[in-house]
Amino acid sequence: MKSPFRRAWFSTRGRQTVPEIPKTEAKMAQGSAAGFALLSGEGAAHWSGRSYAALSRIGFMRNPVAYRAMRMIAEAAAAVPWLAYEGRSEATEHPALVLLARPNTRQGGPDFFEALYGHLLLSGNAYVEPLLIGASLRELHLLRPDRVSVVEGRDGWIAAYDYRAGGTTRRLPAEVADDGSLSLMHLKLFHPLDDHSGFPPLGAAGAALDLSNAAAAWNKALLDNSARPSGALVYQPKDGGNLSADQYERLKEELEAGYSGAVNAGRPLLLEGGLDWKSMGLSPKDMDFIEARNGAARDIALAFGVPPMLIGIPGDNTYANYQEANRAFYRLTVLPLIARTAASFTAWLSQAYGDGLRLEPDLDRIAGLSAEREALWARVGAAAFLSDEEKREAVGY
Repeated sequence: MKSPFRRAWFSTRGRQTVPEIPKTEAKMAQGSAAGFALLSGEGAAHWSGRSYAALSRIGFMRNPVAYRAMRMIAEAAAAVPWLAYEGRSEATEHPALVLLARPNTRQGGPDFFEALYGHLLLSGNAYVEPLLIGASLRELHLLRPDRVSVVEGRDGWIAAYDYRAGGTTRRLPAEVADDGSLSLMHLKLFHPLDDHSGFPPLGAAGAALDLSNAAAAWNKALLDNSARPSGALVYQPKDGGNLSADQYERLKEELEAGYSGAVNAGRPLLLEGGLDWKSMGLSPKDMDFIEARNGAARDIALAFGVPPMLIGIPGDNTYANYQEANRAFYRLTVLPLIARTAASFTAWLSQAYGDGLRLEPDLDRIAGLSAEREALWARVGAAAFLSDEEKREAVGY
């Protein structure tokens, strides 16, 4: 019978294993009655990896809070349309806008940018490869961050990038080539200890992510075990003695086959002479996994910059209502991410379209900021000391 105190989120990989105690020692015969031994291992906490693949599996693909937070940021940022300027004039038909609206034949603009922001949030890095036909920039393609490695030069700066896929490796330039070909575009978030790679937000929430997944695994195991902690069978015959090895194995097999699992919940336990069931339970305070999961969920949302109220996490009423939380989400998380992306694309695409190009998000078409834009228009419209041209410039036209 498995120990009821074996935690579901511990793995034997990456930690020291406790030597198995022989069965004869575990029975511990004392005098005329046999006692029982309670074995509880105290190992160090096991943390999941922090690589792109590990964070993708345990975070985006397994944790609903991390999945929803990432989708909210990526979808909100990808839905914001772009504006192109040449100097101070808006260029509504600029080739850069056409390219960003349809980066390649397999992806539209929202799909492309959703994947790009997803790469940034999961790995702290995003890589965009240009496809040129002749001297014309025709397509943009995203490269998976875990397949890209940095090649350092002798001076410590990035000299090139190696991209591995399908058993082959391609070397991509980090600077504009002599023939004018564009380099690989590398977007990254700030990393305090790495000069060439970014740090993912989910990496800072790794402990909370493991705690949230572990609490879910514990609750699932508890439900599989009749939604209650297990207990111990105590053998205390009146005439003394111990169970034989065959009796011990038969009893263990019967317990695992006939009394474990959700399908056997509530099934009465049939005991033979000398056997007594001692239930083992934990206090409600110790079993308060709901609050522990909510606390971990808040930490995950905090790392991404998503107000917990927007994800439905209880216990956080920092904002007076949902509308205020949504505005804070756009102002503090979505817009800074879009602004840094626009600045990077402006500098990169200027190599192909000229230094006068400037890309900016169209703030007037963001539904989450409509109330703020209306207030701005009202204030500017009521300013009698401004000319019509100055009013247009004040609101971004």
